[in-house]
Amino acid sequence: MKYDNSAVRRQDRLLDEAAAMVLLQSGEYAFLSMTTDEGAYGVPINYVVEDDTIYIHCAPEGRKLRAIAYDSRVSLCVVGHSRVVGEQLTTAYSSVIVAGRAQIVEDEALKRHALQLLVDKYASDFREEGYRALERSLHRTAVVAIAIESISGKTKRV
Repeated sequence: MKYDNSAVRRQDRLLDEAAAMVLLQSGEYAFLSMTTDEGAYGVPINYVVEDDTIYIHCAPEGRKLRAIAYDSRVSLCVVGHSRVVGEQLTTAYSSVIVAGRAQIVEDEALKRHALQLLVDKYASDFREEGYRALERSLHRTAVVAIAIESISGKTKRV
């Protein structure tokens, strides 16, 4: 994984690598963008980050998986905060964009681990119930691993 802000036009708005990683790891949701044979496709998702990999879950069939099969290159956008400042005709925000390659997780142990990470992030107060639920639905849940190739972060403070 490389941290690369070289394409950002406004170099004065860059997030440093540490701040970008904090935002990526702590984001509540992200927008996953993919390409299909019909064109662009984007969808909001829950996700979790471990090392240089982002994990998401979904149904074992559908448009998302068809898009990944068509082209494994994906982009993920996380917006940390956003606040319209009307009197200044601007918006304060922080965001991170990730480029990566997606693949379906076939290994059951890794699939279980990724789902446990999602439970830990989104339902930490209900961990035991979440782990039981994931065991019941493991056979009907797909997990996608996105290998992070590059990351870029930007912010505007007002």
